[in-house]
Formats: sequence, structure tokens, C-alpha cells
Amino acid sequence: MVRPHPSVDPARRGLLAAAGAIAVLTALKPGAALAQPAAKGIPIGIIGSGRIGGTIGGLWVKAGHPVLFSSRHPEELKDLVTGLGPLAKAGTVAEAIAFGEALFIAVPYGALPQIGKDYGASLNRKVMLDACNAVASRDGSVADEVEQEGIGVVSQKYLSGARLVRAFNTMSYTIFAREANRPDPKLAIPIAGDDPDAVKVAAQLVRDAGFDPVVVGKLADARRFQRGGPGYGQSVSAAELKQKLSLAP
Repeated sequence: MVRPHPSVDPARRGLLAAAGAIAVLTALKPGAALAQPAAKGIPIGIIGSGRIGGTIGGLWVKAGHPVLFSSRHPEELKDLVTGLGPLAKAGTVAEAIAFGEALFIAVPYGALPQIGKDYGASLNRKVMLDACNAVASRDGSVADEVEQEGIGVVSQKYLSGARLVRAFNTMSYTIFAREANRPDPKLAIPIAGDDPDAVKVAAQLVRDAGFDPVVVGKLADARRFQRGGPGYGQSVSAAELKQKLSLAP
């Protein structure tokens, strides 16, 4: 199986798709991409500014959070941040990590070991929402680890310094863009993490993006909503998701 070459910048992949993600936000929610609430939010650094990163980051900008979208070539993110307004900025991965009180990572899963090597020290104690999915045909042997150990455990192994919370991995960016901030009941987003305070931060950021967080358990329990799990791909309310996963109401 093919392993990603260390020189490939995962945050650069899908940059053309990022513009499409913001276009979806704008088209489905007129004026949303330019809305800039006055309330100050938590600085958020985005690692992987493609479809998922661009969409979820855009929703956080709309909610009033300053967001730094990252790439090795920040100039390629100009259209993305211009469309989102003054709360959005572009920079390198290192700058995003330094900027964010919370981080959001959405890159091809096979890139996580290299990201951990390159930026591990600067990730220490940072709250990080992890939306990465392992795909065997793309991600190589690390996808086998995920199948055997569970995705939350494997993500934490490679991003060992971060206070990791699995979130926003179960659906496509088009569903997130379309269903954000819909009338109650909101779309449910399963989350899981070992650090209770990090889980609280992640749950609030899920709400700020316009969804309803459902805490499934610890990182070991994140396998319940990884690809192929019973919680994956469930476009349902919180009550319905809890029922499907046999969680307490």
C-alpha cells in the first residue's frame, strides 16, 4: 500500500475545493459567508483548508470566531479568506497552531504521522478537533492500524501532545453547509475525547457551528462513528443518534 511522501503538504490538498465549500455556504445560506457577528470568539487554527476545513471554519467565522486557515502557500487561500471577511486569515500550519486556542484538523489520514513529527511539540496541550478519516486505498498501513485499534486511539498516538476530540468526520461538507443552524432539532454531531475540558470546548464549538453535539464517550469509543461504524453517515437529530448508539437520552 502506498504511503504519503513526507514532502507532500496535506494542508495544501483540496485548496481548489475550499473555494467550492465557501461557495456552497454562500449559495445555501445567502449572506452567511460575509456575516461577521460582533462578539469575540476563540481563535481557531485550521490544518487542512479543503472542503471540510473550509466549510466548518467558515461556519465558525460566521459565529464570530477569528479563524486562521493554513497552507504552505497561504497566498492560495486568498479567495477563501477574502470571501469570509476580516475574521478570517491565512497562514502556514505553524502559524495556525500558534494562533489557535483550539485547532481543527481535516487532512488525509495518512498525513497524521508526519504532522505529529513536524509539529508535535507545538501541539502540546492544545485542544484539537480531529475530522480525519482513514481510507485504506489512500492512506496505506495507518488505515490498518485504525481498523485494528480504533481511529481515536490511533489519532491520539500520532498527535500525542494534543487534547484530541473526534468531531465532524461523519458526513460530507455539503451536508454540513446545508444543515448548519437549521431549526430545531439540530443535526447531531458525534464527538469523543479523553480530556473532559477539551470535550466541553469541542461541544461548544459544535454548537457555535450550528449543530447539536452528542458525546459518545472516550477516544476508544470513537470507533463507533468512524467509517463503517453505526454512527457514521447518520444525518439525524441528537435524540435519534443516541437511540441508534444506545446512549442515555
